[in-house]
Amino acid sequence: MKIILTKDLENLGKAGALVEVKTGYGRNYLLPRQLAVLATAKNVRQLDHAKSGILARASKEKANMDAMAKRLSSLELKFTRKVGDQNKLFGSVTSKDVHEQLAAQGYQVERRQIHLPEPLKEIGSHEVEVKLHSEVSARIKVSIAAEA
Repeated sequence: MKIILTKDLENLGKAGALVEVKTGYGRNYLLPRQLAVLATAKNVRQLDHAKSGILARASKEKANMDAMAKRLSSLELKFTRKVGDQNKLFGSVTSKDVHEQLAAQGYQVERRQIHLPEPLKEIGSHEVEVKLHSEVSARIKVSIAAEA
């Protein structure tokens, strides 16, 4: 199935690209979420006409994400958790915890954008990557302290 992407997708390509995908993926995922449109002759002509608008929107979104990345990079999140022997935490700090604190501070970041390879289980400072855009990511400092 040939489709035209309306948004940048990490595994497929940039907005405005004409790509071939499996029928089920296109029909059940991309089209309902308006991430793509069918590549009919009319849509291809319309794409050529609207390509400049798509590129302008994409560059504006990237600029907004760059600004947000700068704000996030200066941010430090602090957590307090119960600690056992050898400074090991009871439980851990997960991407859900990071997401909740970011939301409480007014940052609109989706939980799946927070890349935490494994939950944080030790006291100290850690860095967590937040991928805001396909080309923009920020590193947030996360401090975990022992509960008094």
